[in-house]
Amino acid sequence: MSSLSTIAIIAAIIGLICLAYRGWSIIIIAPIMAVVAAIGCGDSFLNVIGNVYLIKAAQYIGKYFPVFLFGAIFAKLMEEGGLAKSIANKIVDLLGAKRAILAVILGCGVLTYGGLSVFVVAFVMYPFGAVLFREAGIPKRLMPTALWTGIFTFAMVALPGTPQTQNIIPTEYFGTTTWSGIVLGLFASVLFFAIGYGWLTFRAKSLMAKGEGYGNYDDQKDNADKDIPSWALSLIPLLMVIILNILLSNPFKWEFAKSFQIPSLWAISISIILASIVTVIIGRKKLLANGEATVRKIINTSSVSSGTAIFNVASGYAFGCVLTSVVGFEVIAQMLLKLSASGNPLFSAVLTTNIMGGITGSASSGMTIALAKFGETWKELALASGISLDALHRIVAVSAIGIDPVPHCGALVTMFAICGLSHKESYFDLVMLMLLKFFVPFLCVIFYLITHLA
Repeated sequence: MSSLSTIAIIAAIIGLICLAYRGWSIIIIAPIMAVVAAIGCGDSFLNVIGNVYLIKAAQYIGKYFPVFLFGAIFAKLMEEGGLAKSIANKIVDLLGAKRAILAVILGCGVLTYGGLSVFVVAFVMYPFGAVLFREAGIPKRLMPTALWTGIFTFAMVALPGTPQTQNIIPTEYFGTTTWSGIVLGLFASVLFFAIGYGWLTFRAKSLMAKGEGYGNYDDQKDNADKDIPSWALSLIPLLMVIILNILLSNPFKWEFAKSFQIPSLWAISISIILASIVTVIIGRKKLLANGEATVRKIINTSSVSSGTAIFNVASGYAFGCVLTSVVGFEVIAQMLLKLSASGNPLFSAVLTTNIMGGITGSASSGMTIALAKFGETWKELALASGISLDALHRIVAVSAIGIDPVPHCGALVTMFAICGLSHKESYFDLVMLMLLKFFVPFLCVIFYLITHLA
């Protein structure tokens, strides 16, 4: 790889990070930086934009738009109907202020595993977390890390069956299901939870011992709401998503379910649609308080927001696809594949998926690029070496979040905005979480190689 190609690729990545950090939308800066990389590597910018960037973005949107669309509608109905708030209230009541960090992590985990959009979970849980942190005297600057641990780690990629996009994508490449790698998933979940909760507990005690409290923030809110449904009823749609997803995708190969087994991508979409209908019925008191127009408005606005969300992810994905298509990337690709020289693709999968997630600032788009470039090779090597595709699925999913909270990560910027905090105030703890959880997928590989349990 020539020095010019190397400089072009590095410049494009740095440019994307810096501009995103300064608030520029990735939808506009991703194609610009893709052109920078292409020209630096001697390619035509028209070829890159027309034949790579736009086509790859369209492919991503075409494949995953149903999950984004129906997921956004379901999440908004759960929020506006008071169901998400009811569940969050119950978790907070059970654990109390003394276990504020645990309450926030578990509350986020339950709602994320139940199928709510990760951003909606943050919006729903933040007010309750703020009240608990204030009552317990825990520094508010730890809030983004607590939310991140509960939303973007074990519940999003590790827990078997999680309906989040990051657990669905590998099924399209390996022919697996969202329930693949149950043992590895549980093992990773324990590690992610222990790392996040352990670090936050240590930091809270350390900062409080130095006299630091919650801080001077005007964010107290009244969370009382008599119109929200009971927590038991509110759980029904979440349980529907999980149970219907199992029945329709049939990961356990049950005979009675084979007649209506469908691909995982559509299994979760149909599950969310049916759960959304039940959500409207349970939350009808709040949803229909101002007539049917309220429900129509919720569906319309969430549909539009789902478009923005998938365009953001697709832009990062297309940018990464451009980088992997230019001549200069081939040397990097060969270096990454050398990790599989022994016939074991697992370490190559871990490192490659991490790198792509860091470049794009998105677990889902980084994972998709890694799988598009190396997925078939990893699959062939795994089958030839007797490595379970279920294990490969789970390890790739877990690896996608190794270094995802990079500065240009859209979810990170959104999280700080929700909490009313800045990179300067809270990024240190997220960086520490990132450094610690980076080792989880490697530990999963070692665990699998020793036990052969997937």
